[in-house]
Amino acid sequence: MFPEDYRFCPVCGGVLARRLLKAGEPQRLVCTHCGFIFYIDPKLAVLALVPYQGGLVLVRRSIEPGYGRWVLPGGFVDLGETVEEAVVRETLEEAGLRVRVVRLQNVYSYRHSRTVLLAFETEYLSGTLAPGEEESEARSFAPHEIPWEEIAFSSSRDALREYLGLPR
Repeated sequence: MFPEDYRFCPVCGGVLARRLLKAGEPQRLVCTHCGFIFYIDPKLAVLALVPYQGGLVLVRRSIEPGYGRWVLPGGFVDLGETVEEAVVRETLEEAGLRVRVVRLQNVYSYRHSRTVLLAFETEYLSGTLAPGEEESEARSFAPHEIPWEEIAFSSSRDALREYLGLPR
């Protein structure tokens, strides 16, 4: 699975071509000029399970992908920060809440996605629930109120189900 927009080598600008380098491994993008191997690696992201006022925090996205749908607060881990720092930062950015990481709930990965997600159970410390710049709404849902049909991503759905002890 190669993104179609990777056509040129980031080192020398030469043309990238698909090549099988080792039997049993997937094809790799290799520069036809300098031989650079362009590994398409997964991206690392975090999700926050935030118990708050008798429910769990979800935010409604105001950007694609998933525009208008609900997700757990979260996002990509930046270079130079720990996964715990990322979940704290993303929860503050997306929901206006300061949290403390309690524990790693689980790791989720899917064949159709380059993103590997770490879902963390957190504890609310302070702040007022409010949407961030990329969200139109932030809300705490009691378990029976969760809008399952409006959840944007499998990872949010799977993490919520696991946290609530529901089958996946």
